[in-house]
Amino acid sequence: MSMMKAAIFVERGRIELADKPIPDVGPNDALIRITTTTICGTDIHILKGEYPVAKGLTIGHEPVGVIAKLGSAVNGYEEGQRVIAGAICPNFNSYAAQDGVASQDGSYLIGSSRCGAHGYKATAGWRFGNLIDGTQAEYVLVPDAQGNLAPIPDGLSDEQVLMCPDIMSTGFKGAENANIRIGDIVAVFAQGPIGLCATAGARLQGASTIIVIDGNDHRLGIAKQMGADVTLNFHTCDVVDEVMKLTGGRGVDASIEALGTQGTFESALRVLKPGGTLSSLGVYSSDLTIPLAAFAAGLGDHRINTALCPGGKERMRRLMNIVASGRADFGALVTHHFALDDIVAAYDLFANQRNGVLKVAITPH
Repeated sequence: MSMMKAAIFVERGRIELADKPIPDVGPNDALIRITTTTICGTDIHILKGEYPVAKGLTIGHEPVGVIAKLGSAVNGYEEGQRVIAGAICPNFNSYAAQDGVASQDGSYLIGSSRCGAHGYKATAGWRFGNLIDGTQAEYVLVPDAQGNLAPIPDGLSDEQVLMCPDIMSTGFKGAENANIRIGDIVAVFAQGPIGLCATAGARLQGASTIIVIDGNDHRLGIAKQMGADVTLNFHTCDVVDEVMKLTGGRGVDASIEALGTQGTFESALRVLKPGGTLSSLGVYSSDLTIPLAAFAAGLGDHRINTALCPGGKERMRRLMNIVASGRADFGALVTHHFALDDIVAAYDLFANQRNGVLKVAITPH
């Protein structure tokens, strides 16, 4: 049995490199030799024990690689082809996918009695590093490959497309869910990698003024490159007051929350105009409280949208088109590089947000 190196969840506070068997390929699968992957903020929630996964699970959900082996039922691809797959890899034949919520597809869990008959299960479309072995390894098995593999266009590097499987798709979904119209004023709370992509997405959606909030001046500077018009550091001002002044007391048309804390969620609601949309992207670790006045006692015609990033080959194709067009440079978010052998050090850097880290590129070889 051939073996590979993989980063596995051991226990709370410990993700380590281990040897695991290279997966067998079923008829609808594809085996991908990873050439580049990365660490996500969600992986840090797993590391800290805030999001539960099985012990021994390979972590990671952002694959860039080469097809090593194709299942017998997978057509239109060839071994040796460079591809990505979305962090979310549903079965597009499922009820949930055909209902327009493919990210919530748990149809593959029905046989093991881990899901109801129709296959709707919140977050179950996120398989890599959640319910099946993930991408921080030398190889990853992509299920339902026909609907989830996306060929990388010639001329694009691994790092240019590394944000597409998750960070870019999630950030853009935040802008899409915010119902942004041409000429809107938008506030984006938190400028980590997802927030930065949400800022870029808001610009592409037609926002005329984008106000971004963070406590890190370096990230606020990058936000300017991504399309922000106004940057606010919450350490130096009352951001709710500032946003209300900037909008003449009206409030923003849309708020995007990209961190997942009570404070950012509440501020995003407080700056929202009546009838506005709050688009929530954060991964929350505790119950949320909705402030009565900001919520107008439930009478303010507010909309609160949540999201798990979309996957699938068509979503990936569109995102790579954005990269190829040069509309935004998401490769610039890669600030550090590590070999897979050094992934424990990469986690330590990323979890503690040292040295201006935004995203790390992990290469197995």
